[in-house]
Amino acid sequence: MYDYRRGESILGAFLLGGVVGAVVGLLFAPRSGKENREFIAAKAKDYWGEGMEFYDTAHEKVAEVYETGREKATETADELRVKIDAARDRLRSQVETVSSQAKDKVVEYAPVAKETVHKVGEAVKTGVETAETKAEGLLDKVAEKAAVRAPEPELNLPE
Repeated sequence: MYDYRRGESILGAFLLGGVVGAVVGLLFAPRSGKENREFIAAKAKDYWGEGMEFYDTAHEKVAEVYETGREKATETADELRVKIDAARDRLRSQVETVSSQAKDKVVEYAPVAKETVHKVGEAVKTGVETAETKAEGLLDKVAEKAAVRAPEPELNLPE
């Protein structure tokens, strides 16, 4: 019985059986050795011719499939190249549009921003001047209170 778990192929067993059958058939054939050799040579020649025809046909089919595949790949690559170029052009156009809009907005808001910065600078300057004035007033009051509360130190100078 054939064991599928050993990994042997069914095709290999079939071919081996065919070869064994052919050898046994030749050994027990009613023809003479010379007739068998001629018969085998003729069959070998026939099979060789059929094999060559099969090879040529297969070679042509493979070449045809290869050429078709190559043409399809070239065609697909060309289509992709066209789509990529179209996408690149769309992106370039969008970038130019957005860039132009951004420039227009900068030109539009630059004077307003400049004026706002100037106003903020003036407000800060006024705030600093006010803080300086108040700080001076506070320091003057602190100095007055310090002078009133602190007795004058006695100076002991040697005579």
